[in-house]
Amino acid sequence: MGDMTNSDFYSKNQRNESSHGGEFGCTLEELRSLMELRGTEAVVKIKETYGDTEAICRRLKTSPVEGLPGTAPDLEKRKQIFGQNFIPPKKPKTFLQLVWEALQDVTLIILEIAAIISLGLSFYHPPGESNEGCATAQAGAEDEGEAEAGWIEGAAILLSVICVVLVTAFNDWSKEKQFRGLQSRIEQEQKFTVVRAGQVVQIPVAEIVVGDIAQIKYGDLLPADGLFIQGNDLKIDESSLTGESDQVRKSVDKDPMLLSGTHVMEGSGRMVVTAVGVNSQTGIIFTLLGAGGEEEEKKDKKGVKKGDGLQLPGKMQDGNVDSSQSKAKQQDGAAAMEMQPLKSAEGGDADDKKKANMHKKEKSVLQGKLTKLAVQIGKAGLVMSAITVIILVLYFTVDTFVVNKKPWLPECTPVYVQYFVKFFIIGVTVLVVAVPEGLPLAVTISLAYSVKKMMKDNNLVRHLDACETMGNATAICSDKTGTLTTNRMTVVQAYVGDVHYKEIPDPSSINAKTMELLVNAIAINSAYTTKILPPEKEGGLPRQVGNKTECGLLGFVLDLKQDYEPVRSQMPEEKLYKVYTFNSVRKSMSTVIKMPDESFRMYSKGASEIVLKKCCKILSGAGEPRVFRPRDRDEMVKKVIEPMACDGLRTICVAYRDFPSSPEPDWDNENDILNDLTCICVVGIEDPVRPEVPEAIRKCQRAGITVRMVTGDNINTARAIAIKCGIIHPGEDFLCLEGKEFNRRIRNEKGEIEQERIDKIWPKLRVLARSSPTDKHTLVKGIIDSTHTEQRQVVAVTGDGTNDGPALKKADVGFAMGIAGTDVAKEASDIILTDDNFSSIVKAVMWGRNVYDSISKFLQFQLTVNVVAVIVAFTGACITQDSPLKAVQMLWVNLIMDTFASLALATEPPTETLLLRKPYGRNKPLISRTMMKNILGHAVYQLTLIFTLLFVGEKMFQIDSGRNAPLHSPPSEHYTIIFNTFVMMQLFNEINARKIHGERNVFDGIFRNPIFCTIVLGTFAIQIVIVQFGGKPFSCSPLQLDQWMWCIFIGLGELVWGQVIATIPTSRLKFLKEAGRLTQKEEIPEEELNEDVEEIDHAERELRRGQILWFRGLNRIQTQIEVVNTFKSGASFQGALRRQSSVTSQSQDVANLSSPSRVSLSNALSSPTSLPPAAAGQG
Repeated sequence: MGDMTNSDFYSKNQRNESSHGGEFGCTLEELRSLMELRGTEAVVKIKETYGDTEAICRRLKTSPVEGLPGTAPDLEKRKQIFGQNFIPPKKPKTFLQLVWEALQDVTLIILEIAAIISLGLSFYHPPGESNEGCATAQAGAEDEGEAEAGWIEGAAILLSVICVVLVTAFNDWSKEKQFRGLQSRIEQEQKFTVVRAGQVVQIPVAEIVVGDIAQIKYGDLLPADGLFIQGNDLKIDESSLTGESDQVRKSVDKDPMLLSGTHVMEGSGRMVVTAVGVNSQTGIIFTLLGAGGEEEEKKDKKGVKKGDGLQLPGKMQDGNVDSSQSKAKQQDGAAAMEMQPLKSAEGGDADDKKKANMHKKEKSVLQGKLTKLAVQIGKAGLVMSAITVIILVLYFTVDTFVVNKKPWLPECTPVYVQYFVKFFIIGVTVLVVAVPEGLPLAVTISLAYSVKKMMKDNNLVRHLDACETMGNATAICSDKTGTLTTNRMTVVQAYVGDVHYKEIPDPSSINAKTMELLVNAIAINSAYTTKILPPEKEGGLPRQVGNKTECGLLGFVLDLKQDYEPVRSQMPEEKLYKVYTFNSVRKSMSTVIKMPDESFRMYSKGASEIVLKKCCKILSGAGEPRVFRPRDRDEMVKKVIEPMACDGLRTICVAYRDFPSSPEPDWDNENDILNDLTCICVVGIEDPVRPEVPEAIRKCQRAGITVRMVTGDNINTARAIAIKCGIIHPGEDFLCLEGKEFNRRIRNEKGEIEQERIDKIWPKLRVLARSSPTDKHTLVKGIIDSTHTEQRQVVAVTGDGTNDGPALKKADVGFAMGIAGTDVAKEASDIILTDDNFSSIVKAVMWGRNVYDSISKFLQFQLTVNVVAVIVAFTGACITQDSPLKAVQMLWVNLIMDTFASLALATEPPTETLLLRKPYGRNKPLISRTMMKNILGHAVYQLTLIFTLLFVGEKMFQIDSGRNAPLHSPPSEHYTIIFNTFVMMQLFNEINARKIHGERNVFDGIFRNPIFCTIVLGTFAIQIVIVQFGGKPFSCSPLQLDQWMWCIFIGLGELVWGQVIATIPTSRLKFLKEAGRLTQKEEIPEEELNEDVEEIDHAERELRRGQILWFRGLNRIQTQIEVVNTFKSGASFQGALRRQSSVTSQSQDVANLSSPSRVSLSNALSSPTSLPPAAAGQG
């Protein structure tokens, strides 16, 4: 390619183009192959093939300054030829697939098999009709019609199984739909700045086309691939694509390649978009992951080892991608291999960790507790059901063949088998009722419902479990600017020409020379994207666009009756000689311009104490520079800066310096350049506290949550704002530290951070000022890892800047700002605050606590049902050889109790009272003593009544006894009453379950929850239908009105009994155990947990095969898959659609993809790039 001349190539290209139907000077393939080159290779290729980036712009029919004309036909054509900027999401699962998944449930499969056997047997009539002699089948009771109806039970079980499956599938489906809605909502909010027809406009990311000129700045996540045209100091973090944690400096002549999905860490500039959507680098990886997923699974099953990094490229050849791309695949494969060590460095090999990388954090607290509880209950149920079956079978065989000495006649075999099948079905029913499969459902419904409602409270939840973790939060580390304050900066004080003005000075009082310097310094030395626009509404405040601090300064220029626009048009952005952009290390920004006489002038602005240290002159009242000595500086700090700071103002110093034209200074030697400045003025910028913040912080403190403020401002400003917000109250014992002092106190002589030193500080620390992002990360990590208090701290963090990424990731819940936040921060966060408002965090706490409570309510209800149903079935079977509650009835009870109740109790709206208690913390058991008291208390009531009815019920109601009825006898009124009473008691107990802290008034706020009322009434109506018209399938016979009244009356007794239980003080019942507690050991992160799981597997293999089948079958598949899947489906949708957000979400999305590229990509991203390598290892 290289040795062809330009014109030669061009003509060849024109011939190519005719087939492309476009009239652009480059084809999709050429641009795509160009974007696969890096660094110098790319520069050489551009030079040889196109000339320079300007030439590429011309070929793409765009102008580097004016951008695209932006006409509809032109944009359409570009979309057709070069593709659109979105990556098609994975197809959602169809309803049928969800049904199929719901059918995988072990208990359901067992039931189906039993039902089919039962069906088969009922149709089989042995030839010798002599089965009167068999067993104790008192054939007298069996009319011909009844024998015919033998199939009904089997059919009814199958039908109820279908019901359960459909309900489950429907729930999953609606949940998935909600997620899709959420994703599209997140997507629409993502905007990017491009130049069209000379105007700077913000368009949705999906609208970007090839040829667009995009403006990029600090904190952006690049939405498409492009070539760098012009800019200053642009540094990019490409670790998400290459795994290199160093920031890459971009320049037109060294490395102009900008790739989608990478983060701008510093600087600003413009790029021309060359590849979008599936053709961009992130898009290509996405396609790889998508195409690779299914085949990987197949390979997995054949036992291909997971560490095989280069499976990706090989597979791509059949991924119908043209061969020009296979080179990229090779590179991606190689990248995958290089990134491998990242994972293993953190302990454990990537091979062992396929399961561990599902989610970015440890298992959510609630999930851990629930999985454990469900496993325990499942095991108990399994044991009970096995015993039930054994007892029934033994009793039957002993009774028939030993006591009555019946021979086993061949023609009787079917009858006996039918008995055995019946026993087996009873056993399975006990199991079905015992296993709380409603648990994962309740959690999901509750979380999904909360997430939907939290949207209204301006919380956009990106990871489901963040919602629940928020309820346990014990500490919030918040930014000041924009979160606690309004982020509308205005200059309210100024120190100019030796005078400290307490309000905006009169323009005439300022020397003309000083004024000119001031206006130029502010107008030129700020991002040109920052502007002040006229207000949207009449009489409103002017709109501030861009960096808010700069807006404040520009507003100051306007207040001085000057205008910054003419200055900017005179000195357009292209003419700026050099720009030192603002970053968290410099804490200042400087711009160098070339003066008409060839000399240079540099304007500088930044935090006053930093810039003043570098000033050696200051402009006097006459506008002349005079000497500014260190002691003058100290005096100025005392007299000007500290008073301003104590009023809660941010102080910004504006300065300048002139350089001679020759010799030209060494611009890269920053220390020499940023020195010997002349101070023009110091301004105090006010950022008023949001009106609703003090109240929100008071609520937090009352709810037992400590609010800490972490800010880059100086300590006096920070303290003043903290007092206004109510974070600190004068006279309390608290600490306000600066970053430097904080670091000095937490490090030992060697400069290493020590946990016990942090433990001395954090409990009292309320304000951390002048802090760097690393300090924020250190503080968050220190609080989370602390074992200083008896409860482990759960920390929420808010952040908006790119540099907050590591802290947001480390925190238990990361909040990003929706308006002021950079894309990088949003990417690392769990919840996005769409209105940047601190009081929305309080709403999140309320919802989080509500989720926890909802699940406890459901548990309290569910477990009462389980305990009672299992005991009734078990004792009934042992004493009367037949369960009083039949299989189909049990399934109905299971359906209402599990599915409907989870809907009813999980959708209780939160109340303010939730904020009056302390957070639960990590070690609080799911089932508190009070709940245990309620569960056992209600179980006692229900069991007493059911057994009374079972054994003396026929005498009370003067009806036939239903006990010891033969096989296939018609349903008795006796057992129907028992079933009906049982359901009535559950219904009224559902109302009791609405309160879990032992409150008296269980009806409190019941009408605020329409779902609850509907479900309770609906269940009641269906129950009437079942009893009156259910007949044989439900083993019910219609009841009289008085019998109904008794059933309802016994049910109502539940409410009275509930009051009785509430009067017993829980503190007396020391013997009650709490359950569902996460022990200390289990707070080990998932990685280590998973290694334990492997060991258990080895141990289990030693067990006999049969045992393994049962243990695994139930314990593992039933509960864990249920619980984990419910959550996992939540976690992985999170990434499914998020527009090429970053490779992390892709890796979550293809949870089954085994190639290490997935493991390492996610890891490469999560290691905080702004830390030194050592810290990155821990991060």
